[in-house]
Amino acid sequence: MLSSYQEGILIFLGINILLGWSVYLPLSTAQASIGNAGFMAIGAYISSYLTLNVGCPLFLAIILGGLTASLVGLLLGLPALRLRGIYLVMGTLAFGEMVRNIFLNWEFFGGAYGMRGMKGTSLLLVYFWVFFALFCFYILSRSRLRLTLDSIFDDEVVSQLTGTNIVKIKVGAFGFGALLAGIAGGLYAHYMRFIEPGNFSVLLSVYMLLFVIFGGMRTYWGAVLGAAVFTLVPEISRGLKDYRGVFFGGLIIAFMILRPKGLITRDLLKMIFYLPKKKDPLETN
Repeated sequence: MLSSYQEGILIFLGINILLGWSVYLPLSTAQASIGNAGFMAIGAYISSYLTLNVGCPLFLAIILGGLTASLVGLLLGLPALRLRGIYLVMGTLAFGEMVRNIFLNWEFFGGAYGMRGMKGTSLLLVYFWVFFALFCFYILSRSRLRLTLDSIFDDEVVSQLTGTNIVKIKVGAFGFGALLAGIAGGLYAHYMRFIEPGNFSVLLSVYMLLFVIFGGMRTYWGAVLGAAVFTLVPEISRGLKDYRGVFFGGLIIAFMILRPKGLITRDLLKMIFYLPKKKDPLETN
């Protein structure tokens, strides 16, 4: 039987895995976003309003919060296609801060006081969404769309010349990533039972991106491992007290030097699970 502390750690791990995947999918199409905390906030606030003021069942409220975030993600994805590199990063950063400030100043959603008193979520519900998303990524990895995403990541111009609808795929990736972030936001809100705009700062978006980069951004398992490291290591190293941050920071730097492509690469997965060989555009000579 799990203690409340252990259950809380596992719930946060599941939420962080969903957040990592929300960044992984757009990143698969060469779109680096640090605005996903904004999508998380949308899912958190919408689902909280529905359960508190409408009496909506928790499961349905989380779905509706995620779909609202996804709709915003689709709308953002279209203008985001015009941006590249650092300009896309800055654009998504501005979006995340804009959303946070909207909720900060919108009294309808509690303003600076936030929202409180939501229904509690459960470990089972969190991991229902984790395994649902995992199933979706597994199907994606076995489909032709996976090859298309690899092609776009490797060379967008060549992909376009072969007739690939890059706009549709990139916008879809943005929308699905926003959906996962919105669902994670709803789960977070109903676990904490209190949210305020400061919970969704740009630092949270940076952490989401680090989950993927640290774990390995060419496979969906990378986000899982990255989220696990960033969630569990700080808890395991609590005994170091004041030196915990130094230890964790040093550990991250060391692994980034030793494994610059992330802890998990496709070649490593092939060695472990004997997966069919597939060319990785990041690992060509």
